[in-house]
Amino acid sequence: MKGINFFVLFILCSIFVSAQIPGDSGPHGPGPRDWWYTLERGKVMFRQGDYGKALLVFEDARRQRRAIYERMERDFVDVLSGREVRRIGDPLDRVESYIQERHFSAAAALEELYYRIPKESLNNSAAAALAALGRLKDYPEAEYWIGEVYFAEGELGLALSQFQKALSMRSLFENPGFATELQYKIAGIRRIRQEYTEMERALLLILAADSLWSDDGRRESPGIPQPDTGEAIPAEFSGSFARLAMVRTLENNGINRFITMYRYNNAESAEAHRLLGFYYHNTGRYGRAHEHLMFAFLIQNTVIIEEIIRRQYDFTFTTLEALSAGINRNSLLSEYAEKNEYYKTAYYLGASLYGNGKTAAARDIWNFLSTQNRAGEWQARAVSQLRSPRVERAQEMP
Repeated sequence: MKGINFFVLFILCSIFVSAQIPGDSGPHGPGPRDWWYTLERGKVMFRQGDYGKALLVFEDARRQRRAIYERMERDFVDVLSGREVRRIGDPLDRVESYIQERHFSAAAALEELYYRIPKESLNNSAAAALAALGRLKDYPEAEYWIGEVYFAEGELGLALSQFQKALSMRSLFENPGFATELQYKIAGIRRIRQEYTEMERALLLILAADSLWSDDGRRESPGIPQPDTGEAIPAEFSGSFARLAMVRTLENNGINRFITMYRYNNAESAEAHRLLGFYYHNTGRYGRAHEHLMFAFLIQNTVIIEEIIRRQYDFTFTTLEALSAGINRNSLLSEYAEKNEYYKTAYYLGASLYGNGKTAAARDIWNFLSTQNRAGEWQARAVSQLRSPRVERAQEMP
């Protein structure tokens, strides 16, 4: 008899524990973490290539999150609709005290809201809290993953729509860098669809967050290029003035002096600069091209130099030829150079400078490429340019 009772108790405990596992819905609808757990299950299916099931699961995650926050919203509205609370008015602290004293279920809604959104941002307004709860019904991560399914299945129009929808919810992103990732996804689809004007617009939006490029920041902002000497730069040294100084250094003193003078480790903007540089070169806008490619190449070299210094603290940059030896000795850096089109970026930087009438600066870069056996096509093209310099006709879009 005792054995039977123990068995029954074991079964009941097992049922109770399984009911607490995130992702299992209780008798009153989805639990507070079901939407997150469901999204993770969808990611697993997506990575296994089961796109049809993944799409259904991502849509379930979106519905679950909406259902949870709609329920919280209703609880809060019910309280705000009460006669006593209407007399209290809008002060959120007084409404919150009223809810807590009476143990209303809306307390859970406020707790969740404060977890997601800084309480001080609500300005002690119950109306603002209700509006914020309404916004939390959106689930940008689910919208993004639905877009990834469409993209994997070749439905570029639907994928683009989903990525744009997710981007419109950027205030809910838990990771601020996710907005940049989405903008690159959008630019990539525009590029595939050969919608180059829209691609350009998407890439420029990425650079709008760059405190140097947008001219909204000052030189003391994190990531702004600093001379290699480490000397302080006046705060009034604005973005446009800094760019002008950098361009003049490159044009008048060559690529080695330029990289000796400046460092700029803004990895988020590197690809945007590179793609815009290729695009502007191939549409004959050499002045704009060489500014963007200048930044792309500077960021690439900054990343490489910092990695070498991490391994060899006393390293000092002297020339690109000497730096390339360090790249070739390090498989990680070699892979980085290939992935980020290091030699192609250098070649088109030289070509853009030449197209803009800066012959000496262009030859300086081509001379470097001509010595790089690992540059492949870009070594051959640089050698050809040194023999017979010319403005190339557009051969490819980015």
